[in-house]
Amino acid sequence: MRYIEDDLKDKTVLITGGAGFIGSNLAFYFQNNHPDAKVVVFDSFRSGEMLSNGNLKSFGHFKNLLGFSGEIISGDINDKVALKKLEEDYTFDYVFHEAAISDTTALEQDLMIKTNVNAFKDLLDICVRQGAKMIYASSAATYGNAESPQRVGRENPNNVYGFSKLSMDHLSAQYREKTDISIVGLRYFNVYGKGEYFKNSTASMVLQFGHQLLAGKNPKLFEGSDKILRDFIYIEDIVQANIKAMNPSEGGVYNVGTGKARSFQSIVDILQRELGTTATCEYIPNPFIGSYQFHTEADIKLSVIGLGYAPAYELEDGIKAYVSEIRRIYEEEVK
Repeated sequence: MRYIEDDLKDKTVLITGGAGFIGSNLAFYFQNNHPDAKVVVFDSFRSGEMLSNGNLKSFGHFKNLLGFSGEIISGDINDKVALKKLEEDYTFDYVFHEAAISDTTALEQDLMIKTNVNAFKDLLDICVRQGAKMIYASSAATYGNAESPQRVGRENPNNVYGFSKLSMDHLSAQYREKTDISIVGLRYFNVYGKGEYFKNSTASMVLQFGHQLLAGKNPKLFEGSDKILRDFIYIEDIVQANIKAMNPSEGGVYNVGTGKARSFQSIVDILQRELGTTATCEYIPNPFIGSYQFHTEADIKLSVIGLGYAPAYELEDGIKAYVSEIRRIYEEEVK
């Protein structure tokens, strides 16, 4: 679906983290809907380097870009030489900044701040010098255990990832005050959909439950999963918000969710209907009490006004649209 009518001919778009989940979906959106735009993907492709928690440092994967015909550059946003070369070689009209240490359980606070906050400032400076519009990934993790529905201005992060994203939001506010470039931060809630498989253990529970069911296993849920509610948002609505953020009525930080909280139990129930399975759920103790959001629900009123954003997918719609891809990934990558 095409979300803007703007002619992007002769426009240059940078997507950092473009081999990741959301970045790759944006790359294909432009390729399919705005083929005259020049799209540059910049990504620190995975090398096998691990964080101390055992998860990969980078989730970028070439398979997310199979079929993409734009330019692809392997580079780290922490590398100032690489960023300088990027600025020398291109003049960007739009920067979609998706690159980050996105693992909410990562313990490396120094790396988190360096990658998510300090490198963001370097990219903002490039945007100022080139007059580019910045659209960047913030996160619902900024809210922590704040009361639902979550609203901008009521943040209380309970991990360093959420803190780093809130710091990005504060930094973007400073730049909006002192420059005339357009800067929009998008606070993603629980995203699921095509392209997330290579996030490994941090992929959504929609995908993980789907593969458990396809493997003939009983899905494992935390105790009280019918009362653990999250705002699950399908990737197509994330893409929609990003594209509409290219021409906001006003720069700022906006929630990107459905505005409806749903349970993890609901995910399994919908998947069972779509996959035709009848597995028995197993309930296990929740080891993340104290660092785990038990209820998220995006207040999207400002997003509707400021971006013209309107979520198109309920959880049932998103899982229905996603289930063929869940099957494909299981057959080709898991089985």
